[in-house]
Amino acid sequence: MLFYINLTSLGLVLMAVANSVLALGPAAVNLHTAGNFAILSKAGVSTVPPSSIRNVGVSPIDSTGLTGFALTLDSSGTFSTSTQVTGELFAASYTSPTPSQLTTAVLDMQTAFTDASGRANPNFRNLRGGSIGGLTFPPGLYQWTSGVNVANGISFSGSATDTWIFQIAGTLSFATGVRTTLIGGAQASNIVWVISGAATLGTGSHFEGVVLGKKSITLQTGMSINGRILGQTNVALQSATVVG
Repeated sequence: MLFYINLTSLGLVLMAVANSVLALGPAAVNLHTAGNFAILSKAGVSTVPPSSIRNVGVSPIDSTGLTGFALTLDSSGTFSTSTQVTGELFAASYTSPTPSQLTTAVLDMQTAFTDASGRANPNFRNLRGGSIGGLTFPPGLYQWTSGVNVANGISFSGSATDTWIFQIAGTLSFATGVRTTLIGGAQASNIVWVISGAATLGTGSHFEGVVLGKKSITLQTGMSINGRILGQTNVALQSATVVG
């Protein structure tokens, strides 16, 4: 009996297996519809012009929670625009279907926070007591039972499919001018910072990754972020740039 092998199909299978094997780090955190926003907040988003942001959403707070944007309500009533936003702004008080879509997005944000903060068996625990400036991070699950401060530049080294989760039980503080660098194809969308305390990203700093924050998140003057800010309380921007 003769057996025939479809080499094209076999090649596709081997490629899929290779990709799954080569991906390092914890299982990716699914943001679901919360990933549609560069900034999403339950308690409001404030800005000091000129900031530059993609889509912004607030819920359950109404549009009064969007301050400093000089909003122009669209004729549909479902979103607003602003010279500081490349995209649209959404609030729970806008016309249907915006309120229900925001409710779902906030629930997805909270689910993602619970998922990321609940991951067990970290690869690294309380690394350098939370003073992580100057380090290069391979893919993995990192956990700190207190706060984290970044006084010098940090790097993430990995492929486009590798993942990182930083579980921070306390606050996160980036010093003035500190920069985050991606090496070897690492993607900001695969880096998740799940922060139980307040987060402060310092003046002129640059940040890579998705922030899932339980308390206030402050982006100080001239800082920039390649990623997303998803906050369960308020988000404050001071002439900052968010590219999601």
